[in-house]
Amino acid sequence: MEPLTGKGKMKRETSIYFILFAILALLGGVLFGIIGAFQFVIPKFFEWIPFIKSRPLHVSLVIAWIFLSAVGGIYYYLPKYCNVKLFSNKLQVIHLWIFILTGVLVITSYLAGKFGGREYWEFPPVLAIPIIVSWLIFGFNYFKTVFTKTEPWPVYLWMWGTGIFFFLFTYLESNLWVFSYFRDHLVRDITVQWKAGGSLVGSWNMLIYGTAIFLMDRIQREDKIAKSRLAFIMYFLGLTNLIFNWAHHIYIVPNAIWVRYIAYGISMTELLILGKIIWNWKRDLTKSLRDFHILSIRFIVASDVWILLNLILAILLSIPAINIFTHGTHLTVAHAMGSTIGINTMILIASCLYLIPDATNLQFTNLQSKIISVGFWIMNIVLLFFWLALIFAGYSKGYLVVEDKLTFQEIMLHIRPYLTIIAITGIGIFGGIMMIFTPPLTLLKKYLFGVH
Repeated sequence: MEPLTGKGKMKRETSIYFILFAILALLGGVLFGIIGAFQFVIPKFFEWIPFIKSRPLHVSLVIAWIFLSAVGGIYYYLPKYCNVKLFSNKLQVIHLWIFILTGVLVITSYLAGKFGGREYWEFPPVLAIPIIVSWLIFGFNYFKTVFTKTEPWPVYLWMWGTGIFFFLFTYLESNLWVFSYFRDHLVRDITVQWKAGGSLVGSWNMLIYGTAIFLMDRIQREDKIAKSRLAFIMYFLGLTNLIFNWAHHIYIVPNAIWVRYIAYGISMTELLILGKIIWNWKRDLTKSLRDFHILSIRFIVASDVWILLNLILAILLSIPAINIFTHGTHLTVAHAMGSTIGINTMILIASCLYLIPDATNLQFTNLQSKIISVGFWIMNIVLLFFWLALIFAGYSKGYLVVEDKLTFQEIMLHIRPYLTIIAITGIGIFGGIMMIFTPPLTLLKKYLFGVH
């Protein structure tokens, strides 16, 4: 298939450019994460980009990977497989340009040492304006598109719409601190910030899990999963957690006790999800292993295993008696990394490996498939050691702070071996990701630029 030319080319390939920039953002994000990890272990490591810059660069680029790949997938799957015509290709192009230009400004502000934002969004708050505009454009384009669909929606259309709406809502909420009513009241400020942060993750999970369900149905070439009663039950349970589960982040904030009780109760409903995952995993293990040669399925199966591991950790961290020891330690980071890399990134890689050959009409060679397979195993095995090192570092830090009353410097010296393992395994994760994405980038280069 020859690349399209002229205006048709840009319209056809806008979603592909989302995916291309998503992959580049992931590689950059992991690279800055490695730099930040070594800066914990080696003083004055890579002084050109100190930790105060490497950390927000890592976080922002990884978040960009999540949104670019999820949004690019939605833009591609809607007209191709959901029996609808995209409302406006022009708005899709505008969305991409706003995202890319804002991203360049964010990276430039970090490198120049210009900050001013809050957690996840540490760039100057004025840059929130184009981000809000881009999501308004995306939401308008999405809902104008799917509302033309007359038959009952599969669950992934509901999940994508929910993710778009709640991201916009929680992102606006996370910027309320710019108003003195919130900023000048410590408890109110912390409560709103951590509430927004918790729900924000739930919003992008909706986009990602919807993509996972879409992929499973596409690979099976049926809507059995996406239109099942169980899928909608799990969707509403996830929606409930998105709206209320955030409160376990603020156990230590002096708020009304009923907020904590609701948070704890909602957190424990995750046990239902956990039980269902284990039951389905046991039931479908044989089938999953039979289809393990399909690259996208391989990464979805891996995400299922990581959901199991990370959900166990999340439930434990939601218990108030444990939360008081773990809050703000590397155990929280372990939960975040297990979710971001083990679950979200695995699903989004599966989407990229399905979408790129499908869109370019180019297939991976046997050698390229083997390279991706080796990268898959390296990434997952090394990630397990990375995750365990974070857990042990967090446990040690929480215990030493509460029980032994050590100073921060003494604690950091105590957990230094774990931090060293974290930094070294970060290199392994980066190597695995490079092996996974080298073949897809080769296909994109050939398709977009005609370079072999």
